[in-house]
Amino acid sequence: MAPPVHRQRPVRTLVTLAVIVVAIFGTILAGVQWGSASFSPKLALDLEGGTQIILTPVATDDSSAITDDTIAQAIEVIRQRVDASGVSEAEITSQSGHKIVVSLPGKPSDSTLELVRKSAQMEFRPVLDVAVGTPTSAATATATPTDGATASDGSTAAATPEATASSATSGGNSMTEGTTSGTATDTATATPTPTPTASGSATEPSSPSDTAYYVTTEIQAQFDALDCSDEANLTGGTVGPTDSAFVACDESGTYKYILGPVEVEGSNISSASSGLETTASGQTGTSWVVNLEFNSTGKEQFAATSTRLYSQTSPLNQFAIVLDGLVISAPSIDEPIANGQAQISGSFTRESAATLAQQLNFGSLPISFTVESEQQISATLGSEQLQKGLLAGLIGLVLVVLYSLAQYRLLGLLTVGSLLVAAVLAYGTITLLSWTQGYRLSLSGVAGLIVAIGITADSFIVYFERVRDELRDGRTLTLAVDHGWDRAKRTILASDAVNFLAAVVLYAIAVGGVRGFAFTLGLTTVIDLIVVFMFTHPMMLLIARTKFFGEGHPLSGFDPARLGVAGARYVGRGRVARAPRTGGPDETPDQPENEPTGTSLAPGEPTMTIAERRAAAKAAAAPQPVADDSEGSDH
Repeated sequence: MAPPVHRQRPVRTLVTLAVIVVAIFGTILAGVQWGSASFSPKLALDLEGGTQIILTPVATDDSSAITDDTIAQAIEVIRQRVDASGVSEAEITSQSGHKIVVSLPGKPSDSTLELVRKSAQMEFRPVLDVAVGTPTSAATATATPTDGATASDGSTAAATPEATASSATSGGNSMTEGTTSGTATDTATATPTPTPTASGSATEPSSPSDTAYYVTTEIQAQFDALDCSDEANLTGGTVGPTDSAFVACDESGTYKYILGPVEVEGSNISSASSGLETTASGQTGTSWVVNLEFNSTGKEQFAATSTRLYSQTSPLNQFAIVLDGLVISAPSIDEPIANGQAQISGSFTRESAATLAQQLNFGSLPISFTVESEQQISATLGSEQLQKGLLAGLIGLVLVVLYSLAQYRLLGLLTVGSLLVAAVLAYGTITLLSWTQGYRLSLSGVAGLIVAIGITADSFIVYFERVRDELRDGRTLTLAVDHGWDRAKRTILASDAVNFLAAVVLYAIAVGGVRGFAFTLGLTTVIDLIVVFMFTHPMMLLIARTKFFGEGHPLSGFDPARLGVAGARYVGRGRVARAPRTGGPDETPDQPENEPTGTSLAPGEPTMTIAERRAAAKAAAAPQPVADDSEGSDH
């Protein structure tokens, strides 16, 4: 029984690939016409140059505040600002003397440069209102969630119906944190809030939580219009006035807040740490918590704040920890905290608790920066190095093409066409990512593209050689393509999977330019699979149906003489058969009537390796020994 025939539709596959290519470049064209896209990818700092700013730290209290830890935290804050502003491939490093060097590729906007120049500050402010981080109407502006659960992560604390809470104590003083177990929704009920007026309802506020005084018409309008899903509102660097209300997003962009005046400065934090909770019996629990301790000034300030907030209803019983203009946590008060030691608990993970503790420690050692220098820098590698790199890639491409034409004759043109399709897809994808994701191509990324030439050509060679092996075993070209593809695609998938895994691991653990190499290596590996499956194989199916390739023309790459199928062929059980002397593999062989033809294999007949075929051919060509009967004759 013959094996089932795979239904091949090469034309449909090629049309699908064409649609993908048109979609990519059509999107880029639309971006050029109506957006900020261009037909070429943006270049990184090493190829284009940019702006370099050197920041010198200045301690607000004493020089001991400037440590490696505070510099590392400052670099993370600056990196978050730059990344959120849409600038990629920026280099932010520290130098001797605790200086920070920020190098931005291209021509960064004035707003991005201003974000780099500003110093980060931490503040504790009372929460006056909270809502989901999308623009709201006046009718729902004062809405708060139904769940009064408290949380350290204020964005999930009072604004999520699915929020849950737990509490832990540290010396009788506690704050609690809640997390979402599902998707946040806007289900809410109105919280009684005094109607704001243009100038406030009184000449003096009764407390920092006086909504009638601080929530003016102007503040309410800012709160209603604030869209925390807009990346521009998550860059940080905007520090509100210390003595009035302030509108801010949480760092995830999920929720927005109206905050009161500053009650405790971050510089008044003595220390912060994370760890597992300690239960009432003195045992170590299973929940992660953040332990916070204030200095003498902060102890007095926070005692007054926690006492007042404890008597309030949600969300007025929360205070927001604001770092760099974004709310990083907004726990509620379980009870007054008079000794300056607090514990924030809830559904923390080990990583989230450690992150919050690091941020709080950064607030305990505040530093500001002065701009030592700001200058334009040229490309560190320059256009000459880029040209040499591209020249090296071009030489490699030419050598691959020449080898393909020498080894596979006109079949090598399929290799050329496949490489061109891969190049078009890679260029279009990188250009699209450059516009939509801010990706910038560095010289290391160009190196990854050059390496991809060999990876892509290797896939074609594996496929072609599998097909030629099937022809040596006597199959027709159409059957050889079908069987060869079934064997080759497993090898190609395994090889590309290893390359892609290596690129992912390299991208995850590397920094700087190495990540650019890993990114393009992984991208081109995926493109290689697309090209082989959607272009090379369908084209091979089409050309196998032509007379030129199907009959094994000497220039087709499937010439029987070159493939070694014109001589003897081992067919098993000690038998040797002659393959066709002329013509293609479909022609009838010239051999004795009872000798196996050797021109085709029965379904399921095992094939031989190249070594086995060579051994069989050598054995068939060797002269057969003649029997000597002289020893048994009578004299």
